[in-house]
Amino acid sequence: MRISIVTDAWRPQVNGVAITLANLVAAGERLGHQFAVIGPDRFATIAAPTYPEIRLALTSPKAVGAMIRAEKPDHVHIATEGPLGLAASYFCTRNNEIFTTSYHTRFPEYVEARWPIPAAWSYAALRRFHSGGAGLMVATRTLADDLSARGFPRPMLWPRGVNEDLFRPVAPAADLAHLPRPIFLNCGRVAPEKNMEAFLSLNLPGSKVVVGDGPSRAGLQAQFPKTLFVGVKSREELAAFYSAADVFVFPSRTDTFGNVMLEALACGAPVAAYPVPGPIDIVTDSRIGALDVDLGAACLAALKLSRQDCRQHALAYTWPESARIFVENILRARAKAQSCRASA
Repeated sequence: MRISIVTDAWRPQVNGVAITLANLVAAGERLGHQFAVIGPDRFATIAAPTYPEIRLALTSPKAVGAMIRAEKPDHVHIATEGPLGLAASYFCTRNNEIFTTSYHTRFPEYVEARWPIPAAWSYAALRRFHSGGAGLMVATRTLADDLSARGFPRPMLWPRGVNEDLFRPVAPAADLAHLPRPIFLNCGRVAPEKNMEAFLSLNLPGSKVVVGDGPSRAGLQAQFPKTLFVGVKSREELAAFYSAADVFVFPSRTDTFGNVMLEALACGAPVAAYPVPGPIDIVTDSRIGALDVDLGAACLAALKLSRQDCRQHALAYTWPESARIFVENILRARAKAQSCRASA
């Protein structure tokens, strides 16, 4: 198939959505499919509020529609609900184009963490957006059930993968060699919705390390001076940091999945997290992680787990399988939509 992916998250951004889509495209192309990505790198942009590293496209349905027409795709998939996603949805709806969408970010909780906007209002807007598609792809059954309960139609499971060649046990990062053990590590965007303070305020033995950057970094670094903040690391460098960790701590309560948990597990680091969507879908075996409403207790329990078991668990998630299911979802969604049109 030739598939156009419209996304507000794309290179050079470093976030879960952009990384997921890059891995999907690479794996899908190896399976023989073609992808044309319409991202913010193809437009003039402005900085997202509170997130200057995220650039939002200055665009219109006409501009996005012209790009879609030029690509002549067999299918359009709208990955995000930002300016590009909204423009593509409007264009496809007006031109009777069948399209699918995906739900990567708990946007209502993200907004509520920053501004006095009730999550229910955002969910209502998102429900309208996704209802126009022929299928809504989500990473886990837990998320599919949650969105269904909120009135979102046609959820379809689209599991993620991990690059087992890039993320594997390697020599621990030299930057952390001087730290007292055990090392509790978090990797990701340092932002309010990630609930980082819940991790950093824990009374744990050894050391805490944060890999990544974001709007909350300066404040948290001043508030928790004993934590080592190492900033953003390249994908190639991350395996050494995961390999140095005795426990990977994931304090977020709002992620839809949590690719970093799979990456850490692939490098042999057990996971400590809350028993919430994302962690409960990945840490399905007590031998590879600990989930507890008491995050500190989860961290200490995870210290006792086998690094080999963690690696083996992560290897069940592959990007070729993820890409295969993605295309299968598209074919199923299109067939159902075309059948409904024929019988209307």
